[in-house]
Amino acid sequence: VQLQPFGGGLVQPGRFLRLSCAASGNIFRIISMGWYRQAPGKQRELVATITNPGRTNYADSVKGRFTISRDNAKNTMYLQMNSLKPEDTAVYYCNAVVLTRTDYWGQGTLVTVSS
Repeated sequence: VQLQPFGGGLVQPGRFLRLSCAASGNIFRIISMGWYRQAPGKQRELVATITNPGRTNYADSVKGRFTISRDNAKNTMYLQMNSLKPEDTAVYYCNAVVLTRTDYWGQGTLVTVSS
């Protein structure tokens, strides 16, 4: 499974940004996908996950602001990020878990929230 993220960049506080992650390869093996982030000097943390049936899970820090979704026809996962805060600044990684419980990671995409 290969994962390619798109959509990072610089955005002002209070604005929005959408990340995308295109999956390719043995995508039929994927059972869940998610977004994680790592801020400078901190450990990587979960942002949101979505399972094949569409069940979602969010970190408390992003609930009500971020929305994770998937377009199975396009093999793409999205993260809509609204009301961005400076503390959302991080490198964001897309993740996929397959039937064997193996994790696959895309390269990170930097999101910077700053005025």
